[in-house]
Amino acid sequence: MSDKADPNPYTLRPADGGTGDALRDVETELSKRWPENKLEPSLDRIEALMDILGQPQRSFPSIHITGTNGKTSTARMIEQLLNAFELRTGRYTSPHVETVTERISLDGAPITPERFVEVYRDIAPYVEMVDAQQPVPMSFFEVLTGMAYAAFADAPVDVAVVEVGMGGSWDATNVIDAAVAVITPIGLDHTDKLGETTGEIAVEKSGIIKPGAVAVVAQQQLDAAQTILRRAVEVDATVAREGMEFGVIRREVAVGGQLVTLRGLGGEEYEDVFIPLHGEYQAQNAALALAAVEAFFGVGGARGGQLDVDKIRQAFFGVSSPGRLEIVRRSPTIILDAAHNPHGAQATVAAIGEAFGFTRLVGVIGTSGDKDVAGVLEAFEPILAEVVITRNSTHRAMDVDALAALAVDIFGEDRVQVEPRLDDAIAAAVTLAEEGGDLGGAGVLITGSVITVGEARLLLGRK
Repeated sequence: MSDKADPNPYTLRPADGGTGDALRDVETELSKRWPENKLEPSLDRIEALMDILGQPQRSFPSIHITGTNGKTSTARMIEQLLNAFELRTGRYTSPHVETVTERISLDGAPITPERFVEVYRDIAPYVEMVDAQQPVPMSFFEVLTGMAYAAFADAPVDVAVVEVGMGGSWDATNVIDAAVAVITPIGLDHTDKLGETTGEIAVEKSGIIKPGAVAVVAQQQLDAAQTILRRAVEVDATVAREGMEFGVIRREVAVGGQLVTLRGLGGEEYEDVFIPLHGEYQAQNAALALAAVEAFFGVGGARGGQLDVDKIRQAFFGVSSPGRLEIVRRSPTIILDAAHNPHGAQATVAAIGEAFGFTRLVGVIGTSGDKDVAGVLEAFEPILAEVVITRNSTHRAMDVDALAALAVDIFGEDRVQVEPRLDDAIAAAVTLAEEGGDLGGAGVLITGSVITVGEARLLLGRK
């Protein structure tokens, strides 16, 4: 496998003319660097870049987010809440669904291609200086992180919402000194790099908790919870735990989403909050996001208090999470979901069972080769009548024949079809779904990878 990221024809929807060419050139330059799945665990390179740039990451307060699943949805919710209180936000998330510019957002919108190119060109000479000084050149993710912090400082933003790329302690984002650290549920993913148990993985992820910070923590496996609490004690951080200091009080399925009552850090309840997203896990993400914003504003503890409930409702009503149980077509219903590990797949299965009444659901599955693919397939097997095995366009995609062999072991040969091209796979799945004769109950689920979902989103013309 090549160490270089392949230029991906699906990932870029360029502006017309010179801007599109310039953005494509920047992506090509970035693709020559180590990709996100190749790591040399150190903060030396990003710290050197921050020093040369004058420490831009220290010019704004931050909320830092780690965990295994739910990070991006939680980040988008936090951003919406902060915007509702008229704060200018910067959001840095990964990976992107369609275009690389999505990773760096200002006030809820991706920076323009023109600005993306400009920021890259501004810092490129300094990146080259760091490359010359370090034994290992800066990676794709490290350069993007430097770009995000430079863009936020230049804007300037009132607060940055920053999602880690992988782990926490040595993740490139961890040069910020965030007053609020958010840890979403920790599951088994990237076990070759982070550890083989949730407790071991939590050692790395809890590294974003800084001295004196507030750690807002989702419900965790026991070993992960113990690890996080140990880290909090070591650095004298305050811990707010889902189910104890905050959480979801009530929830009910509603048309287009769910209606929830959330308890905040001050002990007060936020009633009748509509979230236009499906699944219990999204309600839990909402509780986590609300607690993080309360902690940022100093609500809770001895002070008690509550944020303006109307602004909270307004913020959650406007939340979106592309590629997360996202309906992109009807008759039959086509859903995109970026589940790429067993923990995420299990949450998706539960949400589909709760929110949809499918009588026949066909899966389109294209995964990366470095995941627990068998675990993902096993999670989806009970709800999928048939699966169409495919691949996305990047070098990280699992070989389609190897993926098909795993699928046959789990689903049986008569339930597995192979279509190497994603567009052909989607067409085949639609045909299979329609064979049941009940279009109202037929559906197609496209899943297995954020990259697969992003490419499908482009193919299906989702704006």
